[in-house]
Amino acid sequence: MRYEDSWRLQDEITASVNALGYSVWDLRYNREAETFRLELNEHLQDDQLSNFCFQMPLTTDYDGEGSHGSLFTLII
Repeated sequence: MRYEDSWRLQDEITASVNALGYSVWDLRYNREAETFRLELNEHLQDDQLSNFCFQMPLTTDYDGEGSHGSLFTLII
């Protein structure tokens, strides 16, 4: 994937997170795996997780809790 495409996807992910009322702590692109690693500033409750994953612009898997918030992998 070109860097321009990864920046566009990062913007889409950030906009989706913000539209749901959350904020991004960390968002990184892994070129080899073609995934994004997302950590929120908040720890989501169990009932919020599936709705959050469903609303993301890419296929999203919940990966547990990090030091700042919930962790997700978004697959391109």
